[in-house]
Amino acid sequence: MRALAATLAVISIGPAMAASAPPPGAASCSGCHAVQGAASSAIPPIHGRDAGEITEAMTGFRNGTRPATVMGRIAKGFSDDELRPIAAWLAEQK
Repeated sequence: MRALAATLAVISIGPAMAASAPPPGAASCSGCHAVQGAASSAIPPIHGRDAGEITEAMTGFRNGTRPATVMGRIAKGFSDDELRPIAAWLAEQK
């Protein structure tokens, strides 16, 4: 009986520990921004940063208050409803 209880406990923990799937559009971020701890680059890592910070930056790029060349064009392709889940997913990535 203990083995069954232990097996059920492991099965119930499994989905909570599984990585969440990236929301649509997240690949456009991960294509250029390195994961934390990766080789240094001129493009800063954004995985693991605060979701609010990511959303604020993307909003600034989109409306032009934050200067950018490439990011301005990319940010204009996302609505607020698309940015929020992307920012939340990126914040979860460590």
